[in-house]
Amino acid sequence: MTRPTPTQKSDYPHHLTIPTRWSDNDVYGHVNNAVYYFYFDTVVNRWLIENGHLEIGKSETIGLVVETSCSYFASIEFPNDVIAGLRVSKIGTSSVTYEIGLFTEGSDSATAQGHFTHVYVTETTRKPTPISDHFREGLNRLCP
Repeated sequence: MTRPTPTQKSDYPHHLTIPTRWSDNDVYGHVNNAVYYFYFDTVVNRWLIENGHLEIGKSETIGLVVETSCSYFASIEFPNDVIAGLRVSKIGTSSVTYEIGLFTEGSDSATAQGHFTHVYVTETTRKPTPISDHFREGLNRLCP
């Protein structure tokens, strides 16, 4: 497998600044690898909420994560702000693959990058449901 190369901040149409927390650091003095997935989840869900595609506790359709990965290139440490870049690489009938790049202040190269795939399901039945035209239009704005 070929190791990915870091993406650039300009490769992502949407950005969100996320402050690190004291508790994000581990005993090695850097943000623990598992916390990066919290950053991924935060940028995706904030975009969904702010664009009217998710209303917590009220939406009939929700996204379930079915696949995720992350490649690490450099450490992030507290205190620091993380800039999470977001784009969409694939839109299926009921699924979306989001790609996320994490950047530190002053750096245009990703310190980490990865993806996760949501399958959209009816909240009550947990069965896949097609992505609405309105949602698809919003997702298309995140495609490079």
